[in-house]
Amino acid sequence: MRYKLEHKTNKKISRGLPEPLGATVKEDGVNFAIFSQYAKDIYLLLFDRPEGLPSDIIKLENKTEHIWHVFVHGIKQGQLYGYKVDGPYDPAEGMRFNKYKLLIDPYAKAVTGKCYNKDNLLLGYNAASPKKDLIMDKRDNTLIMPKAIVVDDSAFDWQGDTPLDIPLDEIIIYEVHVKGFTRHISSRVKNRGTYLGFIEKIPYLKQLGITSVELMPIHESCPQDFLIKKGLSDYWGYNSIGYFAPESSYSTGRFLGCQVNEFKTLVRELHKAGIEVILDVVYNHTGESDRYGPTVCFRGIDNPSYYALEEEDGKPYLGYKNDTGCGNTINAENPYIIRFILDSLRYWREVMHVDGFRFDLASILARKCGQFSKDSIFFSAIANDTILSKVKMIAEPWDMTTYQVGNFPVSWSEWNGKFRDTVRRFLKGDPGQLGDLGRRLTGSADLYNDDGRLPHNSINFITCHDGFTLNDLYSYSKKHNRANGENNRDGMNENYSWNCGVEGPTKNPKILKLRRQMVKNAFCFLFFSLGTPMMLHGDEILRTKKGNNNSYCQDNKINWINWWLVKKNADILEFCKKAIIFRKTWSVLKRKRFFTEQYEGDKPVPGVDWYGTNLDYPDWDNPEKKILSCKLDGRLSPYNPGNYELFFIMNADEKYFQVKLPQIENMRWYRVIDTSLDYPDDFLDNGDEKLLKNTEYYNTAPHTTVALLAK
Repeated sequence: MRYKLEHKTNKKISRGLPEPLGATVKEDGVNFAIFSQYAKDIYLLLFDRPEGLPSDIIKLENKTEHIWHVFVHGIKQGQLYGYKVDGPYDPAEGMRFNKYKLLIDPYAKAVTGKCYNKDNLLLGYNAASPKKDLIMDKRDNTLIMPKAIVVDDSAFDWQGDTPLDIPLDEIIIYEVHVKGFTRHISSRVKNRGTYLGFIEKIPYLKQLGITSVELMPIHESCPQDFLIKKGLSDYWGYNSIGYFAPESSYSTGRFLGCQVNEFKTLVRELHKAGIEVILDVVYNHTGESDRYGPTVCFRGIDNPSYYALEEEDGKPYLGYKNDTGCGNTINAENPYIIRFILDSLRYWREVMHVDGFRFDLASILARKCGQFSKDSIFFSAIANDTILSKVKMIAEPWDMTTYQVGNFPVSWSEWNGKFRDTVRRFLKGDPGQLGDLGRRLTGSADLYNDDGRLPHNSINFITCHDGFTLNDLYSYSKKHNRANGENNRDGMNENYSWNCGVEGPTKNPKILKLRRQMVKNAFCFLFFSLGTPMMLHGDEILRTKKGNNNSYCQDNKINWINWWLVKKNADILEFCKKAIIFRKTWSVLKRKRFFTEQYEGDKPVPGVDWYGTNLDYPDWDNPEKKILSCKLDGRLSPYNPGNYELFFIMNADEKYFQVKLPQIENMRWYRVIDTSLDYPDDFLDNGDEKLLKNTEYYNTAPHTTVALLAK
């Protein structure tokens, strides 16, 4: 299929403006603007339908600095378009312009579909010769490439909605995949696996008690060819290609571009329920993969500006820096690319009304001279932005080359990987965890206090999308990833998991009881620690991924929530709900400040008293100690301080312990939680706590968490 790439249109065109970038609807047409520093020529192609030849080809003749622009009169919302960009094809110099490839506008607000078809896959790969990318691939991909869609954002009725901006110290995060939440037939929603289907489950989230959903990536993504060939998919969506465009496959598909209004509707309805929306965003790399990957957007528009390239003798080389492990790394030291990222963030905040962002491999964005730095242009740009400086910013503070937990700026929060690892190791009974556990339970002051941050800047989690579910954490001691087609080589080998005696499914009632007990322990550690708790979707009903700890490519029942588990595991769901209520009720668990003294040492810490089993000080440095107790003073609650005490016993040992109880003047101890007991005695409702007959000791079972209330 060939057509001549030359200016050909009957439409009225005029100079247009360089601002804003992208396609902007005006009263009498649409303004188009695109950045490219090194292009020789840029052509705007207009289409009447998603698959077909262009109806118009418009050569962009006007350029302001590095921004090319044109105004096309007489077109409106819904117009389909794409770009072809001509320039040098010299991979050894970093240049990969290819006029045969139709390209998606980096600022496109919607696209017509995914970047492949079953017969030709992406047809964007530079694989036309044995030397692969050294010779330009002249196969034209116009017919199969998705087209950008002109969107008029003023057309949606927000019904007065604004972002909720719930304070960090009050939020409880639920990490969830939009499609997987309702795709399973058991969800019984009208539009399974979509933004609108998600809306039907908002009452469930409200009843669970969470305040914030952290949506796994919903930017339009680019499927990876090697997965398609194996019959798998990029299910998680961490290969973004459209940083302004909601994922089209999560829409109902009722009409082209409906994903925009359907996503807005989801945000609006979540806000009506008092639930805020945090987006998991992937600006560290794109879906164009490595040097042999497809040319669908950035690579063909301005390769050396968008990407961090490998160098040889100080010059760009063939390959891409790969600090992400995904084939390429975005060039976050280029001011134009920083502008692109900030424009995207502002769009999702101002136009789409989201409440915050979680940055995948965030340390990559904070580069200065190739190294992580708090003085990076990215951090400075965020801090000086009047809109984004007030938005929740959550970092995944590591990448393939660096681990920066505790090192982000004061306004940022971080996924606390040390909390995850320490709690996992303590609960499974690993030796030598006591000392670090005290730090993690009290907000990780050793990580965040020095630079003025607070406990809620620590995003505490035990499980997330990446790794085992909470059920699998206590059902498998090894990963089981063979369904991914890599002979079980992918995914982490060290998970700090424990199968409780049998690997995988079992009918042994003792093991099943122990597994439930371990899950309940984990919920206690997650919700009762200082910091901001984040839970993984489906953990509250014991969702399993059958031991797969890297399920990124499984768009099937391995990842979809089975809603029949709500009834089957109602006891665990109820325990989780009560744990969230408990956290909200006893606000000493949400202290805004760190405890003023170090917990190590030989004197009590104001607000928290640490004990061994005999009201003695814990033997922090003894690797064989696997039990810890602490008492919290309710008078130090940040809200509504009260005359109450909470006493927690955390026994990760195989043995029973008689734990001596503190004596509280004019108050009595009541049992609230004992994870060794069966439902409903494992967690008693507020007001129904059981008065202890023995006020001197509490007999604590192995692998058990106990919570007592003095009132």
